[in-house]
Amino acid sequence: MTRIAIAAASHNPAILKANLALSPCIASGAVPLHVVENAPSAAIAYNRALDAAGPDAADVVVLAHHDVFLPQGWERLLAARIAEVGATHPNWALIGAFGIGLDGAHLGPVWSSSLGMIVGRVPMHPVPVQGFDELLIVLRRSSGLRFDEALPGWHLYGTDIVQTARAAGRGAFAVGLPCIHNDAYHEALGADFAECYRFMQRKWSAVLPIRTPITKISRSGLHLLRDNWRNRKTAAFRAGVAIGTAEDPRMLAARCGWADLTASA
Repeated sequence: MTRIAIAAASHNPAILKANLALSPCIASGAVPLHVVENAPSAAIAYNRALDAAGPDAADVVVLAHHDVFLPQGWERLLAARIAEVGATHPNWALIGAFGIGLDGAHLGPVWSSSLGMIVGRVPMHPVPVQGFDELLIVLRRSSGLRFDEALPGWHLYGTDIVQTARAAGRGAFAVGLPCIHNDAYHEALGADFAECYRFMQRKWSAVLPIRTPITKISRSGLHLLRDNWRNRKTAAFRAGVAIGTAEDPRMLAARCGWADLTASA
């Protein structure tokens, strides 16, 4: 039996309580939740979480945003997906709920409140990825992976950890792990994202370009400029399709057909 722990970085107890902590596997006490509060960066927060979970307490650690909700039966589905990956890729290190395939395909499915829709196609089998959306990453403790604490801020660590795994000859895969990302609408990419982008350009210059869920990391950086321009042009439309974060994530899961994932496991 795979031992699972869940960890989150949070600066807002209300968001955590209304979403991740409301997940049945956490609310029931079936799966422990480790919360790291007010960390200076995502990498530092998640390394602290990995240390808190402890190798003797969990075989895998689910690193989830505090505005993610895991529907009923999600932990059993995760156990089934881990077994599926392990049967075909025994050297796996990471799996995720939303990733970018090596061909650039968006792989999910997850609900995004900021987009007002389910995003990502359903993988029929574990699919290798070049980057993850940071909403939910499952890390295998025995892989020895750690997050790079030189990466500033709160962006692109899902792509950085995938590239670290691939450079070490370990697998990173998208699998079908439906969940709710009750995320707030963001009008544009800020200076903090650009700082992370430049870090990734320098660190992974030998393997560029890399497609992330948000933009392409290229040597020139023109893709970031283009996508910022597109965000400005489409801001009104995107604001119109976002549903806000006041909806009960249990209702959103039911609307997506994910009220109970037990039968899918």
